[in-house]
Amino acid sequence: MTIAEDDRTATSATSIPRVPFDPEIAPVLDALAQNPQPALSRETLHLSRQGASGLFPSAAEVIGDLPIDAVDLVIPGPAGAPDLEITVLTPRGHDATAAALPALYNIHGGGMIVGHRSWETARLVELVAELGVIAVNVEYRLAPEDPFPAGVEDCYAGIAWLAEHAAELGVDPDRIVVMGGSAGGGFSAAVSLMARDRRGPAIAGQLLLCPMIDNTNTTVSSHQYSGVGTWTREANLLAWDCVLGAELAYSPDAPEYAAPTRATDLSGLPPAFVEVGAAEPFRDEDVEYASRIWAVGGEAELHVWSGGFHGFDIYAPGSELTRAALAARFSWLRRILGL
Repeated sequence: MTIAEDDRTATSATSIPRVPFDPEIAPVLDALAQNPQPALSRETLHLSRQGASGLFPSAAEVIGDLPIDAVDLVIPGPAGAPDLEITVLTPRGHDATAAALPALYNIHGGGMIVGHRSWETARLVELVAELGVIAVNVEYRLAPEDPFPAGVEDCYAGIAWLAEHAAELGVDPDRIVVMGGSAGGGFSAAVSLMARDRRGPAIAGQLLLCPMIDNTNTTVSSHQYSGVGTWTREANLLAWDCVLGAELAYSPDAPEYAAPTRATDLSGLPPAFVEVGAAEPFRDEDVEYASRIWAVGGEAELHVWSGGFHGFDIYAPGSELTRAALAARFSWLRRILGL
C-alpha cells in the first residue's frame, strides 16, 4: 500500500498510527533520545562520518580469544575507480588448499551516505564463530561525493573479486552469500540483480536485513516513522537525494541497481532471506519485495519482527527479539549453505 504525496519533504500524516515498539527494546530509543545528535543533513554528514572507523572496536578487539584470523586487504575497484579495502575473517587454522568453506560477503549500512565496515565486525565475527564460514567485509564509496553508481559498482567489483580469488582464500565459489543491513541490504539486492544480468559470479543466497530498496518513500511505513526511531523518514529522504540527485531521488524512473524495487523482473535471483522490523520505515517495501519474488516463482523467506525498530539487533543485542532473529538467520544460512 502506498500514499500519494505531492510534497516529498512533508512529515507523515498524524492520522496514521504507528506500530508500537517492542516493550523490551523501546527503552533503547528513550536512551538515544536523551543524547540527541545533530539532525542528519548535507551540512552535518561530516560529523556523522568523523572517526567512523574508530567508533567501534578493531577486528582484533572484537575477536578477542575466539579462533578467528582477520586480515585487511586492498583489491582492485571498478575500472577507472579507486581500489577497495576489505577485511577477511577466517576460522583459525583453515587450510585453503585442503577444504573450501562457504563465504559471506558483507556490505555495511549507513544509508549509502555514512558508515564504515568496522561497524559490523561483531555481526560477522559471530557468524564465523557460529557457522565456521569465511566472511569478507567491503568498504565502498559514499554519496553525495560519489553518487550512484559508485557505491554499488564498488560492491559488485568486490564480490566479483572474491569469486575470482576463491581458491586462494579457501572459499567455495558455489557457496557465496551476499549480505547486509539497511543500505547494505539494498546493495546486496542490487548486486544480486547485477550478477544475474551480467552473468557474473554465482551467488548462493542474498541475506537482506531491513534492506533499503525503495527510493519513492510512498509506503505507509515510510510515513509512520517520521522523526522517530534509529532511521527516520527525514534521513531516508536525505539519503536518496544524495545518492540519486534531485531529478531522480524519489522518482519511479530511478535505476533498479540503485533502488531494487524499481526492477521489473525479479526472476532468476538467488534465494532471498528478507528480515525487517514491523515498527520501521522499510517494512512495507521489504514485504512487497519478498512477495514479488514469490510471484515469479522465486525463493524468499520473510521475517517481520513485531515491534522491531530499524537495526534492532545492533542496538538491542541482548533482547529476546534479537535472539529470535539471529536464530532464524543462522537456520536459513545453514540450509542455504548446506552446513
